[in-house]
Amino acid sequence: MQASKQVLSITAVTAAMLLLSGCGSSSSDNDSPAAAAEDFNFSEATIASVHSAITSGQMSCEQIVSGYLDRINTYDTVVGGTELNAVVLTNPNAIGRAIEFDQNYGTDADLDDQPLYCIPVLPKDNYNTSDMYTSGGATAFQYNQPSRDAYTIEKLRDAGAIILGKANMDELAFGFRGESSVRGLVKNAYDQTKGAGGSSTGTGASIAASLAVFGLGTDTGGSIRVPSSLGGLVGIRPSMRLVSQDGIMPLAAWQDTGGPMCRTVEDCAVAMDVLVGFDESSHSGQREVFDIDGALVADEASYQEVTGVPESYTAFLDADALNGARIGVVRGLFGDNEGDNAIVQAKLNEALAAMEAAGATVEDVVIPDMDEILSKYRSMSSYEFARDMETYLHSWSSNLDGHLRTYQDFQDSAGYLERNTRTIASRNNLDVDLSTDETYLLNTVDRPTFVRPRILEALDNTAAGEGAEPYDVLLYPTLQSLAGDLGSSPSAGSANRLSPFSGFPALSMPAGMADEDDGVSPAQPVGFEILAREFDEATLISIAYSYQEVAQPRQAPTYYPELTSVQ
Repeated sequence: MQASKQVLSITAVTAAMLLLSGCGSSSSDNDSPAAAAEDFNFSEATIASVHSAITSGQMSCEQIVSGYLDRINTYDTVVGGTELNAVVLTNPNAIGRAIEFDQNYGTDADLDDQPLYCIPVLPKDNYNTSDMYTSGGATAFQYNQPSRDAYTIEKLRDAGAIILGKANMDELAFGFRGESSVRGLVKNAYDQTKGAGGSSTGTGASIAASLAVFGLGTDTGGSIRVPSSLGGLVGIRPSMRLVSQDGIMPLAAWQDTGGPMCRTVEDCAVAMDVLVGFDESSHSGQREVFDIDGALVADEASYQEVTGVPESYTAFLDADALNGARIGVVRGLFGDNEGDNAIVQAKLNEALAAMEAAGATVEDVVIPDMDEILSKYRSMSSYEFARDMETYLHSWSSNLDGHLRTYQDFQDSAGYLERNTRTIASRNNLDVDLSTDETYLLNTVDRPTFVRPRILEALDNTAAGEGAEPYDVLLYPTLQSLAGDLGSSPSAGSANRLSPFSGFPALSMPAGMADEDDGVSPAQPVGFEILAREFDEATLISIAYSYQEVAQPRQAPTYYPELTSVQ
């Protein structure tokens, strides 16, 4: 299937009229909607810096949105010569919405009660949007037009966010390669000869290259954390049941969850405040207990009782949180210390030393029966995909878009990458009774009761004996290698399974950069993952923020500087 190269855009300043900063004279065209204010940079911008630019009068919302659309046109397409293939389409309503914000600023809802006011966000192309197609990366679905937003998209809009477009992804969220039949292969923002991971590939590359302020991914077995690691980002896989799955194209509902991908911990904290919350939809996945047959929570009070969501995750942005923190290091997940893995381990050891210097206690810990956890159990996508996909395709009643309604019709359409043909056929198990399938029962009934208490034993430091202090988080590499060559998957190892197998939350963030001193050029980010107890995202955010402030580990890729218009 030939990948489409067209990206829809309504940006006010064409990319053909732009030069890279430093490659031409600076602009005096302050009437351009994308003309940057002196003190505002689109590259590495944060929620706070956008809001500061708006409140100070340096930038209008229209200028903010136009500026990011210009960056997409320049850096994601062939116009700028640095085609990332990270964005599938841009929102035809984005500029109009920004103009509405500008017209009503100070008289309508603004920064005082909209924490994401005028913040451009790029969700992965498996989040339903009422004003854009949702393809899941497959040409069979490229004109699927859901009638309403996903629950999380609706919450973002209510909080003032502008959905800038849709990010490319590994087709149907199948893997870490990062290729779709809709837009092709996504490149790594740090080195375009390398892969960007997956399956939230386009989100990772887009946010790494500052094509939006932050993005949304989904994670079944590493699909937020892997591209976040390769993009030098903070990516959060929330606890299962915390964030509604309603309106998100599924891979395996028993393991799927959405989450934010950001350049800073504080932006992810703000995003989490918006994403969490009770959803009355039957597709929310918000069960009362972590049980495949568990009933959905009935109301907001029940949701709060189950999850204990804090008033705001931003309250846990404590720069001194590492002082007194206890980090359990799972050395059994670090790898063989050869080749790229030796570089990864060296960077993690440097990060651990920085944590100790900031006052943290860092100790090795063993997860009981870890080898059995990682070898006995498996992802549920091969079992749940067909059923969950067919349920999703029936989740909007209108068929004005002519979208396929059955898995068999989808399979017969051949609207997907040829390399996925066998996988799609093998997952067509609609005639199988899963209630008697031993592997399905092993991974839905037995797996939680085996995995969850053993990870808790490690967190509680039970093996150290009575009186031993528990750990706040467990830490290990997000990936055991650096980015693989373009078109290949990175060496992920098995650590990515711990969070989905347990339902506990995990956060990936940069440990530091592998650079010329390590024999790596251009420099590439190396990430670590921390895992906490169920619904303890606050601790993840607290420790991650403290490390961010101590080490300043993120470095922006060098190929996507500020744009300046021609005089």
